[in-house]
Amino acid sequence: MSDTGTDARATTTAPPEPPQAPPRPTPRRGAQWWVRKALWLALFLVLLALPLYLEAQWLKAGQYMMVGAVGAIGLTLLTGQAGQLSLAHAFFLLAGATSYTVLSGPTGDPELVGFGLDPLLALLGAVAITAVLGLAFAPVAARLRGIYLGVASLALVFLGLYLGQSAESLTGGTSTGRPPATFELFGFPFSNDGDLEIAGVPIRETERVWYLFLALVVIAFLLARGAVRGRIGRAWRAVRDNEASAAVMGVNVPTVKAGVFAVSSAYAGLAGVMTVLWFDILKPDESEFGTYGINVSIAYLAMIIIGGLGSVPGALVGALLVNGLPQVLALYSTQLGWSTGTGEGAFTPILISSFVYGAAIILVVLFEPGGLAAIGRRIGQRLTFTRRGKE
Repeated sequence: MSDTGTDARATTTAPPEPPQAPPRPTPRRGAQWWVRKALWLALFLVLLALPLYLEAQWLKAGQYMMVGAVGAIGLTLLTGQAGQLSLAHAFFLLAGATSYTVLSGPTGDPELVGFGLDPLLALLGAVAITAVLGLAFAPVAARLRGIYLGVASLALVFLGLYLGQSAESLTGGTSTGRPPATFELFGFPFSNDGDLEIAGVPIRETERVWYLFLALVVIAFLLARGAVRGRIGRAWRAVRDNEASAAVMGVNVPTVKAGVFAVSSAYAGLAGVMTVLWFDILKPDESEFGTYGINVSIAYLAMIIIGGLGSVPGALVGALLVNGLPQVLALYSTQLGWSTGTGEGAFTPILISSFVYGAAIILVVLFEPGGLAAIGRRIGQRLTFTRRGKE
């Protein structure tokens, strides 16, 4: 009996193993990837060389575009990636500008508060303060969404208007304002002090601030691209698409909302520091329409809509149009005869620019909701298909 049982067990065949999936091939970087990297590198090299050829007025216009680029990147992460509508960007710009001016301001002034910190530490402190302010608004953001969140965030702009006018020991008041400390990096001043030349071209304050702003834009861009492509970016998009489904998948929705608001506020705070360095003065607004008013919040929203909601490169293009067009038209207005006066109703470059990017928003909403970024992706795909067809 034992022999028969042994033979029976020996002749029993094991069940076949399930077929193994073939190993996933390692993704190869195609020609399109290398072309994109080469174009980005070429653009960066061009931007590095521009101060050697452009006049100061054109460099100032480019600096203002870079200010808009940093702020637009922060807003497109919040609104485009995480789906949180905010109209409070102007408030965080004012908070960043004020924080930098106060932290780096001289001590001992009986009328103005100053801590005398190193400008680099003051910049980092301003970014941190605005991030904390964004976290403070997180409980409201966690309870609201859509237009209700946008209206609630708009209240911060009016709060900033009131604080800017009343806290004269911090801002200097609406009449005189307050100059910021000259930015320095490891003892190198971004001013006209010191002799510096590159290829025989003197590098003065305008050129130095150009390189400073360019470095800040590159850092902001790389950090944003890394976040969008990483785990945190996937959590943002999950909350944007469906909060209930995101919670089921293990995403802590309130924490994600608070985090993205803090990140966006930090970007706006950095843009605020760049704004006060660009103007070379901190001057709070006298009305709700000004450097830190409702119009600025709407302009940043226009940047990300035109560029493409959620697209980091699109935010750069949107800032180029919205912040750059008024500067360019102002330089050409005399030759074109477009600036026919001043005051209410005057046909000024700012008014012309408002018409242009207002029309751009309408066209984007009607014909290409993905913005200029979607157009760029479509062109890239067609070029790729054309190249493959030829092969």
